[in-house]
Amino acid sequence: MTNAVVVGTGFIGPVHVEALRRIGVHVRGVLGSSPDKSRAAAQSMNLEVAYPDYDAIIADPEVHAIHITTPNKTHLEMCKQALLSGKHVVCEKPLAMTAVETAELVRISHAHPNLIAAVNYNKRFYPLVQHAHDMVKNGEIGEVRTLRGGYLQDWLLYDTDWNWRLVPEEGGTTRAIGDIGTHWMDLISFITGLKIVELMADLHTFIPVRRKPRQAVATFVGKEVAASMECDPVHIGTEDVGAVLFHYENGARGTMNVSQVSPGRKNFCNFEIVGSLASLAWDVENPNHLWIGHRDKPNEILIKDPSLMSANARHYNSYPGGHQEGFDDSFKQLYRAIYDYLHAGDFDKPKPYPTFEDGHYEVVLCDKIVESHQGRKWIAV
Repeated sequence: MTNAVVVGTGFIGPVHVEALRRIGVHVRGVLGSSPDKSRAAAQSMNLEVAYPDYDAIIADPEVHAIHITTPNKTHLEMCKQALLSGKHVVCEKPLAMTAVETAELVRISHAHPNLIAAVNYNKRFYPLVQHAHDMVKNGEIGEVRTLRGGYLQDWLLYDTDWNWRLVPEEGGTTRAIGDIGTHWMDLISFITGLKIVELMADLHTFIPVRRKPRQAVATFVGKEVAASMECDPVHIGTEDVGAVLFHYENGARGTMNVSQVSPGRKNFCNFEIVGSLASLAWDVENPNHLWIGHRDKPNEILIKDPSLMSANARHYNSYPGGHQEGFDDSFKQLYRAIYDYLHAGDFDKPKPYPTFEDGHYEVVLCDKIVESHQGRKWIAV
């Protein structure tokens, strides 16, 4: 039996716990930012161990895999310690703060080829995303020519909205790009198989001063909670929005828009991929519908139904047509891919999940996007 531990008790940590339980992986315990938070989280999720610190996890011989859902600044050292102690790692994105850090993690993962070193890009594992990937791979839309879309949210719309991601020392020099833009870039890279060769970026901060509550505020709590607290003014050095132009290796052109200050957009990640034969469009708030566009016949909407999808995509469906699958299911399917691969034991096979190499690539893109914005020019990747 594989025992996992989840590090982090904020918004996403419990999502990992639930998804792991759904695929039969035993979650041994949890670690919060303090022993009290560990105990409270362990009690609320009915976990047997509330770890006092990360060293206790590393020292526990009953722990085989560690899921890291803590602020970005902690990822490098936590991933390093886990791999060097012989434990499998699933890390939230972005993999680390800079490409220098992620390159180090890639080197360490290569030195331990029989350990899982995965990044939590769950968007790949919506069933219709897998089907879109197969359509592109099989040439059903022809040559990929243009790509557009992005990721829009509104949870940081007000100056009273606060989160650790706003602080460069906690989350890195880029925020909207690093937090949600990496999801979109990984999604497009997975579906098309195309790499970016150059880019141009424009980033902007619409709220240069925010009111930071004097007590901790959880992710996505909304303005009602934060506005009622005592606050201090803080100057913000990370972007609220970003727009990026991409040139891909096959000559395709792409545009990405990301925002954490778009009223009404709660979690809107979308794409439209235009090929020489057909187009594809999808968004995460309507994940069970894939639009397929044609020139010479009526357009189609494929409703998630494993009987109508590719063999690979059927593998990532748990329910028949008409039975919806969503956000939490994408985590379940990602962890199925990871732990099935682990239990099969053949580490020479291609990995069906996002790896540290993928995480490194996205952070390289983040660094290049910041460089492009600061230099106001195209940057080669």
